[in-house]
Amino acid sequence: MTEILSEEAVAFVADLNRRFRPRRNELLAARAARRAEIAGGGSLGFLAETADVRAGDWTVPAAPADLADRRVEITGPTERKMTVNALNSGAQVWLADLEDANTPHWSNVVDGQQNLHDAIRRMIRLETGKKTYELGDGPYPTIVMRPRGWHLDERHLPVDGEPAVGALVDFGLYFFHNAAELLSRGSGPYFYLPKMESHKEAALWNDVFTYAQEALGIPVGTIRATVLIETIPAAFEMDEILHALRPHISGLNAGRWDYLFSIIKYFRDNPAMVLPDRAAVTMTAPFMRAYTELLVSTCHRRGAFAMGGMAAFIPSRRDPAVNEVALAKVREDKEREAADGFDGSWVAHPDLVPVCREIFDRVLGDRPNQLDRRRDEVGVDAAQLLDVAATGGAVTEAGLRGNVSVALQYLEAWLRGNGAVAINNLMEDAATAEISRSQVWQWIHNGVRLDDGTTITAELVGRIEDEELAELRATLGDQAWAGSRFDDARKLFERVALADDFADFLTTAAYDSID
Repeated sequence: MTEILSEEAVAFVADLNRRFRPRRNELLAARAARRAEIAGGGSLGFLAETADVRAGDWTVPAAPADLADRRVEITGPTERKMTVNALNSGAQVWLADLEDANTPHWSNVVDGQQNLHDAIRRMIRLETGKKTYELGDGPYPTIVMRPRGWHLDERHLPVDGEPAVGALVDFGLYFFHNAAELLSRGSGPYFYLPKMESHKEAALWNDVFTYAQEALGIPVGTIRATVLIETIPAAFEMDEILHALRPHISGLNAGRWDYLFSIIKYFRDNPAMVLPDRAAVTMTAPFMRAYTELLVSTCHRRGAFAMGGMAAFIPSRRDPAVNEVALAKVREDKEREAADGFDGSWVAHPDLVPVCREIFDRVLGDRPNQLDRRRDEVGVDAAQLLDVAATGGAVTEAGLRGNVSVALQYLEAWLRGNGAVAINNLMEDAATAEISRSQVWQWIHNGVRLDDGTTITAELVGRIEDEELAELRATLGDQAWAGSRFDDARKLFERVALADDFADFLTTAAYDSID
């Protein structure tokens, strides 16, 4: 910890906060104002004031050599064992996640930075007593670090009496310790940027990057960023976000789970925008197809990478039948992305790396990417991006029960410090938990009925909580239950799913409950 939180590193983070925290605060206020305008009857669409950017003939800088081929990207938290496993996975890129697959327990924040420091220098190793985790012969994935979103604070590093911006803590510590080292190894400081809602938020990141490089003597343009398009407002500003981040941008990613959460959150009080069961909203739903088609065509028109979404399946070691069905769905998903022109895609487990690679190898051949597939035939308008009603599907008791169960299990693990949780052979993170709890809120507040005619109420959800928790307790046993945080998880779930007001992020609501 002493090395990561050196006096010089902390001073650099404090400097970033003094310079950029006020703008961050203004942009968060602008988010809230825009959402309130939409809730009051305003429309969401492409911006008239940036039409010249969308119509302009411009491109982004060419990618550095170690980001040219991104056909398989593995994601995961920066816990030490996971770090070793990710580096040994055979993927082209590791998304080293300090955001949705992590929890902002201070020990996780600092240990994650230490693990990244050691991974970059190829000196990471872990002995557990039962097993030793160490690096194989390589080659190793290119590391792309994901800091927290603009909305999260970090109270453990106050600056002038106020919490620091979590994103600037994560970025600042990583960049300070590793930028020069990465350059000396033929790589560079690369980032995935989450949760943005506008090109103005992207412009803030661009200014942070420029200042940080100049302050540490790193050539401007060394940093490369990939932006997750995972909010509905950002879907209308893809061109503008790419443009705002020149010369630091490399691509966009279809962050599908947070995107669904954003749609639920943004239109939570509009009964015409109610989504069915989470399982019924696939990537073939018309509004999701519009989103991914627009992303690929926008990226390739500008020479930027289009990265596909997460395959969250966790293979079972005991049930081949489960694997057979799930792997067929994974292949179908990746085949669609490769055929659509995506340059690569995400997996959550090392066993899925060869599955994803085989599919993209088949399409790419010897090419590192599909930037030459412009997709000029794609035309997507605002109505298509917002056509939730065409999704089909129903709201069922099984879907409601699944949302309650997943949210409770995830939140319990989150409170104990685990942000990536295997539940029912799926890797659940904060994004999928957000979908679960926000759907419950939306269904209750819009008087949605189950397919059997039962109205969804807080009382019904409470009964389901009782039943699901009783089943979990029976499965765990009394001793394990006594050491759990399910009581706290239930209180937190009810705060973010059943309260009259809607908490924008469960992670901010939960932050005061952790160390």
